Amino acid sequence: MTKVSKLHFYSFVLFIALFSYSKVSLAKLVNNIEQFDEAVSMLKPGDEVVLANGVWKDVELVFKGNGSSKKPIQLKAQSTGKVIITGQSNLAFSGEYIIVSGLVFKNGSTPTGEVISFRTSNEDLANHSRVTNTVIDNFSTEQRPISDLWVAMYGKNNRFDHNTLINKRNRGVTLAVRMNTAASRNNNHIIEYNYFGPRQILGSNGGETLRIGTSHFSREYSNTTARYNYFDRTNGEHEIISNKSSGNSLISNVFFETQGTLTMRHGHFTKVEGNYFLGNRKPNTGGIRIINENQSVSNNYMYGLTGKRLRGALVIMNGVPNSPPNRYDPVINSKMNNNIVIDSDYIELGAGADEERSAAPSTSEFKGNIILGKSNLTPFTLYDDMSGIDFKDNHLNEEASTPIKSGFASTTYSIRTNKYGLKSPEQALLDKIGFGEIKLPVTKKEAGANFYPKEEARITFKSGKTIQVKRGTNTLLLALESSQAGDILLLENGSEYLLTKFAEIHHPITIMAAKGNKPIIRSQKPNFINIENGGALELENLWFDGAESPDYKGNNVISTSNNSMNINYSLSVRNIKVTDLDVNGYFYFFKANAGTFADTINILDSEFNNITGAILQLNREVDDLGVYSVENLVIAGNTFTNVKEEVVTIYRGGRDESTFGPIVTVTNNTLTNVGMGSTHRSGSSMYFHGVQNLNVSKTTLNQSAPLELFMTNGEPITVLQDLVLKDTGRIRANNNDYEALNITYK
Repeated sequence: MTKVSKLHFYSFVLFIALFSYSKVSLAKLVNNIEQFDEAVSMLKPGDEVVLANGVWKDVELVFKGNGSSKKPIQLKAQSTGKVIITGQSNLAFSGEYIIVSGLVFKNGSTPTGEVISFRTSNEDLANHSRVTNTVIDNFSTEQRPISDLWVAMYGKNNRFDHNTLINKRNRGVTLAVRMNTAASRNNNHIIEYNYFGPRQILGSNGGETLRIGTSHFSREYSNTTARYNYFDRTNGEHEIISNKSSGNSLISNVFFETQGTLTMRHGHFTKVEGNYFLGNRKPNTGGIRIINENQSVSNNYMYGLTGKRLRGALVIMNGVPNSPPNRYDPVINSKMNNNIVIDSDYIELGAGADEERSAAPSTSEFKGNIILGKSNLTPFTLYDDMSGIDFKDNHLNEEASTPIKSGFASTTYSIRTNKYGLKSPEQALLDKIGFGEIKLPVTKKEAGANFYPKEEARITFKSGKTIQVKRGTNTLLLALESSQAGDILLLENGSEYLLTKFAEIHHPITIMAAKGNKPIIRSQKPNFINIENGGALELENLWFDGAESPDYKGNNVISTSNNSMNINYSLSVRNIKVTDLDVNGYFYFFKANAGTFADTINILDSEFNNITGAILQLNREVDDLGVYSVENLVIAGNTFTNVKEEVVTIYRGGRDESTFGPIVTVTNNTLTNVGMGSTHRSGSSMYFHGVQNLNVSKTTLNQSAPLELFMTNGEPITVLQDLVLKDTGRIRANNNDYEALNITYK
């Protein structure tokens, strides 16, 4: 190498070294909150604050800085996904041109009202900033009713993209666009390519996944765009997306088996286009609901949606004349055109019509829609005069009918599965409305943080090992302590088991015996079994007896935790015997405490005799805010004899319409001398207050107190069929809005 060449080479090496040093010098690796705060105090455009890999516990990260479009300031993980923020922690940031990436918030909760906030104070907001490739997973307060926001977007021109938000377990919106000051309106935010993973049923209002605005600012413009997001079984409440401001675009999102709807709750000039709703015939799956003025719903795809009333595949609501901002503006100048609805059950027009919501839709359109289905051949329900909607060029399969006199052409029900695995009408029919190719706008794989798994770690009953439990005192407790989720505790047939301590259930567990003589379980504590947070219980072929129980008012065999539970539980009882819960006047089989919620409770093929309390006490949520204790309750094939209170007392108070349940089925039961106790307050054998879907059938009541109904809001479905009432009072109800078929009094 010549001297000149060497000089050029060394100059090049020096340049690279200086350039690399310059780049490295902009990145500040911090290992604790003190170093983080120091680094933030010196931020300049182009700087990076890098959180060291590991667990960051109980940290409140406040990040302020002003970058530029060419030199943004970054807060990032040393290695994407390797920085775990937990405990009582959160992140608030403000300034200009900030990028946050690669963080994981997991198994903690925020000490304030927000986990990630696009502001550090009421005045200090983030603008032109971005959160990307970040995760929030199970970051929920243990107090189920306490509300918080996982992500709160303030300021203007911000972007939230490619993030994963899963397992929100307490009340509050998953992602909210906030508009409480002028500096956060007309914001032009972009929310895209995010994965909103499964969210359990909340059992109350306040479980929206995405909310844009609030009632207070519903007529202000947000101009937010939410696109290419994947909503996977986000079942918190009826409104999966709650649009509560004007000028927003909700386009090309996917809703997979979501129990709820995309709802234009408030605000005008909303664009809803190119969204895919895949219900797959799951219960309560819904589509799109129009309220307010100048809304545009076009080129959306719905398959297998089963929701009814406010939860239908396509819903146009009645409004309130001269509505205040927090109620329902009438539907005016709105369009629901060129949508495809396949194998979905209900299209609701004028939904919610009542004395208050008396304004029918006007100057609106329902054109070019394809509606093909055989599960319900009368899919349209009209709740008011729909002459204010122009129906034109719609297509309905020839077996189906509609009360709408014109605007529908009959067509053959011809559905195929296309190359993308989606149900599709014939291409010629698609061409008539100009729909284009039926293909998901975004897949589950394409959405969310690229490093974080999207599969649920579901644990089912009887999925673990079998543990043989010997007869004796507290042997069942010892087996519980050594068990793991999904295990089976197998008791000896005909043996006796005594509990001298509370049996606590912290994970899904099955306690059972093989076919044959039932083992008998007694307890010297007021409660036999407590289901704690994370627990779920299955009982099979067992005998519970109250002979050893203390004289304690409010005894029960099973109860939920006295503390709030933020994880839904389930209880399954099959072929058990319960006797002599009679040491005092208030001995219950099962009590659900306030702040707990069951996805399912099943009481099947069992025998209950000589009980001084109720069998199922599900009436502890008494604040009349639409809160209740169980989503799905089934009582089938049982005998109840000498039960002084109710077989079931269930309460859902208030008039909130944001939830679906309770859903109750009672069938093939026999009740003898039930509800006749002298201290029994309701004086009924079964008491149902506010149940949204109730079916009582093929059941006999002998010498028992009446069945009692209290029906509230939401147009509850109540069917009583094939009941025999011997020496039993007549059915009591607050109104006659129920269906009674073949009720026999003797």
